[in-house]
Amino acid sequence: MSFSVYLRAAALFALLTGFLLLVGFIVGYYFLGAPVFDVLFFMLFISVVMNLISYYFGPSMVLRLSGARLAQPGELTQVRSMLESLAQSENIPVPKLGVADQPQPNAFTTGRGKNDAIVVVTTGLLRTMNENELMAVLGHEVGHIVHRDTAMATAASTLATAVTYLADLVLFSLFFGGGSRRGGAGAGIFAVILAPFAATMIQLALSRGREYYADEEAAKLSRPEYLVSALEKIENYIRRGVPINAPQTTSSLWISNPFRGSFSDLFSTHPATEKRIKRLREISRKAGYYY
Repeated sequence: MSFSVYLRAAALFALLTGFLLLVGFIVGYYFLGAPVFDVLFFMLFISVVMNLISYYFGPSMVLRLSGARLAQPGELTQVRSMLESLAQSENIPVPKLGVADQPQPNAFTTGRGKNDAIVVVTTGLLRTMNENELMAVLGHEVGHIVHRDTAMATAASTLATAVTYLADLVLFSLFFGGGSRRGGAGAGIFAVILAPFAATMIQLALSRGREYYADEEAAKLSRPEYLVSALEKIENYIRRGVPINAPQTTSSLWISNPFRGSFSDLFSTHPATEKRIKRLREISRKAGYYY
């Protein structure tokens, strides 16, 4: 990973930490009535702790948030074999395998780096993908590991979840009379509106470009048309409303954004599936594959 990528990631985490401080300040100052310097000092301490927690415990937190567990020995042997083959091709340690009992076909990768990565597949993915499509999806996730995306995405997801939970706390407090200081209601509304939006935008900036790189890695490890077919299937299930029972703050982790609401693709943590497919077909054409 280049220095510019590290610099960009550091800037994004600084922004996310800033929003954590802002929302925490509103909670402490306006709603709990604590002195301003006490609140700022306390929230600075909390933000440092949250950053450390997101790095060291983020993967296990993400597994819980997504309803996933590590696969048992002897379970999903075909998937394990595929992961071993892909990891060997990329000369990286074999990732651990996780499974989430979710009806929507999807997958994600978490971990702090190449040595402790966990690739998670949903039961919906296992039911709907053929062997080639499954290999392509796993290749995409291995691509994230190769490009060292997992630690940043996991930490961003856990920090965004913390910001969102704090905003929910503010919203809950507003229902019971607002803040204890003058201006508390206005500050609370500001936090409720801004914090989740800001967390999503920061995740968007962190994740969008990385999806293209992971797609290209999958195309190299299998064939572009296999991932095209897998993405089309996943997109179809998402558009039909097949759910993922996980917080929306995990959206940037999945191979395809599982949450679709009233926002356009401009506010999605992923590039539009149509754009990803177009790029993959161009890769296929250049490689001499025609279908």
